[in-house]
Amino acid sequence: MVYATSSDALPVVAAKVLIAGGLGAGKTTMVGALSEIGVLSTEETMSQAGIGVDHLTGTEPKTTTTVAMDVGRITLPAHSLARGAYLVQIMLFGTPGQDRFWFLWNDLVRGAIGGIVLADTRRLQDCFHAVEFFESRGTPFVVAVNEFDGAHRYSADEVRDALGLAARVPVLACDARKRPSARTVLTDLVSHAIACADTPAVSI
Repeated sequence: MVYATSSDALPVVAAKVLIAGGLGAGKTTMVGALSEIGVLSTEETMSQAGIGVDHLTGTEPKTTTTVAMDVGRITLPAHSLARGAYLVQIMLFGTPGQDRFWFLWNDLVRGAIGGIVLADTRRLQDCFHAVEFFESRGTPFVVAVNEFDGAHRYSADEVRDALGLAARVPVLACDARKRPSARTVLTDLVSHAIACADTPAVSI
């Protein structure tokens, strides 16, 4: 995290968060719901080249896809820890979901305090890569189950078991379209990241 000074004299903690998950899980939607500025988006119309490569079976129709990243920003309310009150200004980076763009994740994760793995229970296997990615780098993350209309609802424990998650990883339900819901996920991630930073690493 990087400290700066805000216009109201409160120090600002600048942080970076990745929003990852499978194709069509709602990453672009969540960045848009959260961002207080216009989102820098790389959404492009899906082309014939993606046929047989980008799989969307079981989801609602999708005509566009992220080909690089989505970037937004949000400032969270003042928090009070031992170091005093401060604001948290978070840069949000939505990752591309297609397998062929995964190489971009290695650059995007640099300097990130944590990640949100968006899960679609209709295609839960699509978020395995994101879970493994954050685990392999020791990056704190939460799993947010994006509750699409008509999708079956599973308990947090059922999702945890299906993904083989450690007990310390929060599993949350959310609606990526709604700012309050997305914001709750983000604040829970920040709290989780702080807790992980204050806790010595242990073997699972």
